[in-house]
Amino acid sequence: MPIITVNNRQVHIQELNKGAEQTVVLIHGMFSNLSIYYFNIAPVLAKHFHVVMYDLKSHGMSERFLNGYDLENMSSDLISLMDHLQLEKVHLAGYSFGGLIALKTALKYPERIHQLVITEAPDPKDDKTRNIMDEYSKEFLEHYVANFTDTTKVQMGKRQMEKNHRMYEFLFEQTSIKADMIREKHFLVEVPLHKLTAPTLLLYGADSNCRPTGEWLQTQISGSELELIPGDHNIPIQEPHLIAETIAQFLSKILTQNHG
Repeated sequence: MPIITVNNRQVHIQELNKGAEQTVVLIHGMFSNLSIYYFNIAPVLAKHFHVVMYDLKSHGMSERFLNGYDLENMSSDLISLMDHLQLEKVHLAGYSFGGLIALKTALKYPERIHQLVITEAPDPKDDKTRNIMDEYSKEFLEHYVANFTDTTKVQMGKRQMEKNHRMYEFLFEQTSIKADMIREKHFLVEVPLHKLTAPTLLLYGADSNCRPTGEWLQTQISGSELELIPGDHNIPIQEPHLIAETIAQFLSKILTQNHG
């Protein structure tokens, strides 16, 4: 597994089709890892693009850190990774909290982003995520997996359950993630979304509780496209092939228009 050192930090990355002309960077959500893309979505995109995936700090196989989970730091981490890989300009796609990182990056570093794909980015002022952190326990994780992951057709073995539990416990009990997320509570209404220059695709589950956020973002981001995918917040797992094909078609269409 490739572990690289970026600004004295160990980051786990995976790359596909490194020889392609255009690069897509995929950002996973909080409490997940790059595997959400690796097996289904990334291979489809790699037919057309160089695909870069990485584990966020303290996630997956990346190094653990006690702080720096706010969007400013997460965006800075991403740009440092791009610099390390000598990627001057990329297409950026983020899922859930990764979608907020993608938005932050596109607004702060517009010259580094070709196009943007936001999948199921939540409204940070929604208290549900922070409530989960407050109520977290190993029993909560087991209950969550038993009652909710059946819809995603994911089977989590005992070893993976233990690994996830240790990661969640570290994030919730030892890091600044709760305080950092509280500070981002008003992110969507405080940033100038109307100034976003990158062509933007919004992907949301038709039955997702985040769908209203996607519909609102479409009204705020000029020229953005909203696609509703069958499923809920877990659409990258529920409909990975459809997600991948929709992203590939969007990126290819815009590229054709720009070079036509």
